[in-house]
Amino acid sequence: MSDAVRLLDITETPIEVAQVYDAVRTASAGGVAVFVGTVRDHDGGKAVTALSYSAHPTAAEQLGLVVDEVIAGHDVVAVAAVHRTGDLAIGDVAVAVAVACSHRGDAFAACRELIDKLKHRVPIWKHQLFADGTDEWVGTP
Repeated sequence: MSDAVRLLDITETPIEVAQVYDAVRTASAGGVAVFVGTVRDHDGGKAVTALSYSAHPTAAEQLGLVVDEVIAGHDVVAVAAVHRTGDLAIGDVAVAVAVACSHRGDAFAACRELIDKLKHRVPIWKHQLFADGTDEWVGTP
């Protein structure tokens, strides 16, 4: 794993966005891009009342592979990525990623690529409960 990786975690504890940001702060980076994903109160036109995330045992390893790809494709100085599992409430932070690069354009591009690849390839699944009594699994194979 690259020296640029400062924080990688799949956790059941609440995510502290400041910790993710602080992990990548460095004097050699002119730009830091941060993405924070939160639990919203709706999806697909339905009211969401509760949600939980489950992770496959290989999720942390897969997250590391995604991060390595992003580092290889961009001028990354430092990177951090944390995803929550377990039961979350509306408004809770579900995922936070931060990328520090020499320039802002690289930071934006690398951050976008990181969150997009994380959501598509890291085996973390969302179970949503809706106000109408139905439920839905998102991201399952």
